[in-house]
Amino acid sequence: MGRFAYLTRAVWLLSLISLFTDLASEMLYPVMPLYLQSIGFSVFFIGLLEGVAEAVAGLSKGYFGQWSDRLGRRVPFVQGGYGLSALSKPLLAVLATPAWVLLARTLDRLGKGLRTGARDALLADETTPADRGKVFGFHRSMDTLGAVFGPLAALAWLAAHPGQFRPLFLWAFVPGVLAVGISFALRERQAVPSGRPVVPVWASFGYWRVAPPAYRRVVGALLVFALFNSSDAFLLLLARQRGLSATAVIGCYVLYNLTYVLSAWPLGHLADRLGPRRLLVAGFLVFAGVYGGMALATNAWAIGSLFAVYGLYAAATEGIGKAWVSTLCAKADAGAALGTLGGLSSIAALVASAFAGLLWQWQGPLLPFGLAAAVGIGVALYLSQIRLSPFVTT
Repeated sequence: MGRFAYLTRAVWLLSLISLFTDLASEMLYPVMPLYLQSIGFSVFFIGLLEGVAEAVAGLSKGYFGQWSDRLGRRVPFVQGGYGLSALSKPLLAVLATPAWVLLARTLDRLGKGLRTGARDALLADETTPADRGKVFGFHRSMDTLGAVFGPLAALAWLAAHPGQFRPLFLWAFVPGVLAVGISFALRERQAVPSGRPVVPVWASFGYWRVAPPAYRRVVGALLVFALFNSSDAFLLLLARQRGLSATAVIGCYVLYNLTYVLSAWPLGHLADRLGPRRLLVAGFLVFAGVYGGMALATNAWAIGSLFAVYGLYAAATEGIGKAWVSTLCAKADAGAALGTLGGLSSIAALVASAFAGLLWQWQGPLLPFGLAAAVGIGVALYLSQIRLSPFVTT
């Protein structure tokens, strides 16, 4: 057990909660753009929908993250956030109007915003800097395991009931409820309240002003990347446009998540040995290669292979990026620091997805995909060159 001592009870519980929640969400995510197109939604509206939903999550991540720090409590935010996300799933089956879909999708993302900063702070509290990459990598692996099972469940349903998307929204409620039930087994850790007042939503990113310079440099680079990293829904739409069937598109998404789940934990270990900077740089270079390749790929084998490689990018950046950022701030500010990162990234996603949708409708997919690849290379070069002074905790 000593070798895996960092996998505490809380880490396991949070990972299982994420697994079931992602299973519910990912039953729907690869289906959503196909479903919306089937009922007449444009590429631009699909991008705008994803962007607005992520922006709502962004505003709430920063706000609830610093509120969690202020109270020195994490668990109620985790429970409430997963509860809202579970509730949103069956609502998507009620109506197919743009306003209702936006409402249900926004409720889901509000739940994500409510829980994210507190959950990531709980994970950070459960480990030391030497094991942080392993813990976040393990959590991402478990989270993404749900993202493998979810699309597989969707594939099985659509194979038996072709074109019947709506019942999936009801079935997704079941694993969501399981996740909420597990969250009640979490126990609050003793945390030191930050002492800072809870600021309004529009001022919830005030942590940026007091953050250490190293935090601002790294997070600033991540935000530049986020401004051009549109929703993965565009990858799914591109695969569909290139002639893949709905089931083949979902199969590509399963490949992506399978690579992700198999590589996130090992890459977390590698980040603890080599440092998170090198993994992030490698991840952004992989992203650039995939997006450049997707712009040019024309057959199912090439597209499927690129989806599989895309999982390496996600595994090398998402959890590892959070692990790195959590070392660049005071422990008492972890909720605000991680919530601000996630929040600002989500707002950037609104710009990225809306902009990509406009470019796609104007010039086709080659321009938004090529531009994203170029920015990925630029951010990788910047992160490989900057010099940082580590934050010293007491």
